[in-house]
Amino acid sequence: MDLWNVEKVAYVGRTRGPQESLAFHYYDAERVVAGRKMKDWMRFGVAWWHTFNQELVDPFGVGTAHRAYYKYTDPMDQALAKVDYAFELFTKLGVEYFCFHDRDIAPEGDTLRETNANLDRVVAKIEENMKATGVKLLWNTSSLFTNPRFVSGAATSPFADIYAYAGGQLKKSLEIGKRLGAENYVFWGGREGYENLWNTEMKRETDHIARFFHLCADYADEIGFNAQFLIEPKPKEPTLHQYDFDAATAIEFLRAHDLTDTFKLNLEGNHANLAGHTYQHEIRVARESGFLGSLDANQGDKLIGWDMDEFPTDLYETVAVMWEVLAAGGIGPHGGLNFDAKPRRSSFTEEDLFRSHVAGMDTYAAGLLVAAQMHEDNYIERLQETRYSSYDSGIGQKIDDGSISSLAQLEDHALDIPQADLIAATKSDHLESVKATINNYIIDALAE
Repeated sequence: MDLWNVEKVAYVGRTRGPQESLAFHYYDAERVVAGRKMKDWMRFGVAWWHTFNQELVDPFGVGTAHRAYYKYTDPMDQALAKVDYAFELFTKLGVEYFCFHDRDIAPEGDTLRETNANLDRVVAKIEENMKATGVKLLWNTSSLFTNPRFVSGAATSPFADIYAYAGGQLKKSLEIGKRLGAENYVFWGGREGYENLWNTEMKRETDHIARFFHLCADYADEIGFNAQFLIEPKPKEPTLHQYDFDAATAIEFLRAHDLTDTFKLNLEGNHANLAGHTYQHEIRVARESGFLGSLDANQGDKLIGWDMDEFPTDLYETVAVMWEVLAAGGIGPHGGLNFDAKPRRSSFTEEDLFRSHVAGMDTYAAGLLVAAQMHEDNYIERLQETRYSSYDSGIGQKIDDGSISSLAQLEDHALDIPQADLIAATKSDHLESVKATINNYIIDALAE
């Protein structure tokens, strides 16, 4: 087939001059970096919703996207046609994974029964293509936010019929995940939050969604669906406040509702920014708490408080992300890097779908190369070791090993220390030098 007028994207290495070509300059899938192939460190995935369903609309204008399958006007015909287009794009990009919401791949019917029948037809075709190409499902999920029935949430809806419908929709989605061998299953609470506290019972709503998660986990066990369950934090948009605000909030929710053995986190760069954090911060919180599950690869515009879903091209950020990934030993046991991103509205050709993914894959590959060099040199590790060296002996060691059991012991140690000695105990962090050194790593590691 040649449904896309694009050849298979090749790795060409560094080429003379800065001009990007439709080829990989850093992403060499089989290259071993830090003891593992590049493709295995990152496990790239394509997001069905942005790549095949996004018409590149914005609040001020209609869609601009040019897609060959738009010639099909019947929703089911178009949904089935997208499957062939999708798998050709996957294989030509060389990605081994994809992700989707249930409502991305098939149109809704008038009833849940009709919708499920539509899904079955498309899923059968996806399954055929997966077997033919070897491309796998990183994760699937359920769209419990798009349809007007979810105007006030799904598992947090004040309307019991909507809660029940969401459960029925989720049941089918879990069955699809098992059928297609999904390695993860993601829960993104698109409207699980509130618009106004005056009419909201927060505890009731969070208890409802916790119960919903337990029911989902129970059904997954019942049908033998062993995927890793993931929650994807987001602070706001579309609701004023969403209950899974950020990584720390989501982790506390899981701990409070006895869900820590079932769930980890799927984290996204743009969502981190909306929460007032860096992407690295969110990954660090999840990594150090043991909840790092998978990652969505995108970025936002720091000047715009909106979920821009741009393809990642910020090299400094990808270095930070991949440093955390290397520190964790990988993106969770089943995780990957899903491009939850879309081209800009002015990048409307089908070729732009390739160019945007290539840019993101190359940027993450470059980030991996830099981060691996930093890890090999133990640069960050030595920085941190030096900064906290006062805890390696004396009173610091006693604090860390638990020997200090009272404030009185701390007081006894501190009572007679002169102020000059306390001030002398502090050391400069040389932060500007640290940032400059990281810049040098970026320049040196990519100059080869």
